[in-house]
Amino acid sequence: MTTTEGGWTLPISEGELAGLTRELHEAHQDTLPAMRAGARDLVEEVRARRADGPRDLGRRRFLFGAGGAAAALTLAACSSSGSGGSPAPVPGSPSGSAPGSPSGSASGQYTGDLKVVALATALENQAVGAYQAALDAAKAGRLGTVPPAVATFITTAMGQHADHAKVWNSVLTGAGKPAITDVPLSNQPVTLKALGAATDVATVAKLALSLEDQAAQTYLFATYNVTSPGGIATAASIAPVEAMHAAILNYVLGQYPVPDDFLPVDKAAGPGLLTV
Repeated sequence: MTTTEGGWTLPISEGELAGLTRELHEAHQDTLPAMRAGARDLVEEVRARRADGPRDLGRRRFLFGAGGAAAALTLAACSSSGSGGSPAPVPGSPSGSAPGSPSGSASGQYTGDLKVVALATALENQAVGAYQAALDAAKAGRLGTVPPAVATFITTAMGQHADHAKVWNSVLTGAGKPAITDVPLSNQPVTLKALGAATDVATVAKLALSLEDQAAQTYLFATYNVTSPGGIATAASIAPVEAMHAAILNYVLGQYPVPDDFLPVDKAAGPGLLTV
């Protein structure tokens, strides 16, 4: 265990955290081919729908049901703290309208499955920004002493979120829509405020965990509710990596991640969170 000058103690050894981060890196690398292939398929499906009209819904429903079940099993194996659930969301951060429900704020240029893609991109950008803010605060000395293994995990997770955002943006641009390079989410101001007020690693870890739980659950919900096999495959390949981020953060907070039979989706973000 490592105790910082602010009195916070890393509940596991730095060697254990470094090992978990290496496993996370390997898992992410393993998912990249499927993630990129799913994104390419999704672009082709969007283009085909425009050219040929709706495709066979029965086949798509069968495919996404199977993909959703597989993702649920994988995520359940990574999820949940020993306290019996996820931490509360960032104070004041809405989940948006119920996942999958119509939203006036998100009913513009991104529609159908592309609305889910836009939401996913924004969530990934939000996570990148949160981890970057944590690194900036650490460099400025605002978080006390940050163990090197924690900084390595933050850098690793941030890079993986950037990879995910890049893949989702490739879908948007491939479908003729603008890429999302900022964070068009209604909870972004309160998230930034909470990050700016953090004065120790534990507080930042709790905030990051709330974002990771939201992302993982949003992807799980997407596997059951988007109509595109390519979209399902992409979400299903990313979701377990997000769940691993959450599991490691639980270790950092001293909460042993005990698997749940089923991962909940009560913290999944809805399209109402989008402001574009």
